Amino acid sequence: MNRIPEPELMDEAAQARAYAEADFSEPHQAFVERFREHFPAHRPRRVLDLGCGAADITIRFARAYAECELTGIDGAAAMLALAREAVARAGMTQRISLVEARLPESALPRRAFDTIICNSLLHHLADPQTLWNACAEYAAPGAAIWVIDLRRPDSREQAKRLVQEYADAEPEILQRDFFNSLLAAYRPEEIAAQLERAGLARFKVEVVGDRHVIVYGFL
Repeated sequence: MNRIPEPELMDEAAQARAYAEADFSEPHQAFVERFREHFPAHRPRRVLDLGCGAADITIRFARAYAECELTGIDGAAAMLALAREAVARAGMTQRISLVEARLPESALPRRAFDTIICNSLLHHLADPQTLWNACAEYAAPGAAIWVIDLRRPDSREQAKRLVQEYADAEPEILQRDFFNSLLAAYRPEEIAAQLERAGLARFKVEVVGDRHVIVYGFL
């Protein structure tokens, strides 16, 4: 099945609110725990979260690594408004900075972050090289890069089955977005080719479960 792009930004107020209120605690906590498993000796100090959304992962990462400071960027104003509320509730305003920006964003300091994390941004990008170029631009030498995203199923029918299995109880807007995101996701072999073009071929690409792929390595 060929990729069907979706909008890059989740900037509808209802869409952002539905996403922020959904229970993603299990996959978001797994995002942090898998990072620790894959980078057991790494001690994040300055972290960049690309496409931070409502900042749930950003906050969880800050709690897991108490010595780090984080910058979360997202292009959706509606999502960032909810992120600011969540960061304030968590008492993390001194450690987490939020920036409204779309990649490529030149205002961020270059080669300044020892850790870059990214959850479910790649499939939103019309040009996937935008993400990998950002990793190369903003990461300090030796930085840990950790990306998890959806992977495109073989057919629309398979995508519908995944929505039924994992989002059947969610609001219709989330089911719609999940289906569209599955159709917009990249396949592991496509991601490997993207990394090759970006000069990041040494990064590892691994399939996780029936709908995710992880990409990781040291810059």
